[in-house]
Amino acid sequence: MAAESPGVKPPPDRLYGRIKGKKLRPRQEWLLAEFLPRVSWPQVPFGIAVRETWLEVGFGGGEHAYALAAANPDVGLIAAEVFENGICSLLSRLAPEGEEPQIPANLRLFTDDARPLLRSMADASLGKLFLMFPDPWPKARHAKRRFVHPELLAEVARVLKQGGEWRIASDDPTYQAWTDEVLAAQTLFTVTRATTRPDGWPPTRYEAKAIAAGRQPVYWSLLRR
Repeated sequence: MAAESPGVKPPPDRLYGRIKGKKLRPRQEWLLAEFLPRVSWPQVPFGIAVRETWLEVGFGGGEHAYALAAANPDVGLIAAEVFENGICSLLSRLAPEGEEPQIPANLRLFTDDARPLLRSMADASLGKLFLMFPDPWPKARHAKRRFVHPELLAEVARVLKQGGEWRIASDDPTYQAWTDEVLAAQTLFTVTRATTRPDGWPPTRYEAKAIAAGRQPVYWSLLRR
């Protein structure tokens, strides 16, 4: 399917898609009410002096963010997500039932729209940005909702330091075609495209589901020029 025109104008900041899913269990309600405030960004700063700061937009079930934080203890990771069940999934990893909750020094959660968060950041303040298997918004009239968008590329470039990396992955053909078209029209990043997950990229449950269903993921690495 051909990509829609990258010239589509994005709307004002507004959250689309689901924020709430199936009814939360008591344990999940406790996680949101009691534990989330202890790891929320920016209210709770990192517990260490970090080498650099990374941001994941839409962390889904949290396995990718959790693996990144564990493998890079000197990096501060801000993990952004708005879907309550996904937030609870990551919180459950940090506070397993029956165990004493552990507040990681280098991982914080942001539970609102990531676009205003990006705009609030200083120039060259991020080392990496991650967008793993985002909602494709496959209908043409929904193209403006996609995070990969011509109007947002300059903002991402502003907050990434020179040589910083933006990683994108998608298994949706429409989103893949859209991303290819958007990236072909820009000069801010040097782009590498692969159909095999590169070394050092933690897996996600969405990637596993896509491959099991016969869909081919594509992985883009964008280096800030």
